Amino acid sequence: MTENKFALPIYWNDHEDIAIELYEKFGDDFDESKIYRIRFTDLLEWILTLPNFAGTREQSTEGHLEQIQSAWVYEWRDNQ
Repeated sequence: MTENKFALPIYWNDHEDIAIELYEKFGDDFDESKIYRIRFTDLLEWILTLPNFAGTREQSTEGHLEQIQSAWVYEWRDNQ
């Protein structure tokens, strides 16, 4: 996805939007089982580098990361 400077900022509660961005970034490099095995430290870093992501490391919670991981799996399934 090309960076859109007019896109709305993405925050931690925007789980589906983050999942879509992650799927667009990694495509089919990660399937369902691989997505669930991603370390939260890695997932956190990937999210923080997404274009238009406006959240901070300090605002992140384990719950956010779990919900993003699940949403990413659903996004992957929808594209199979």
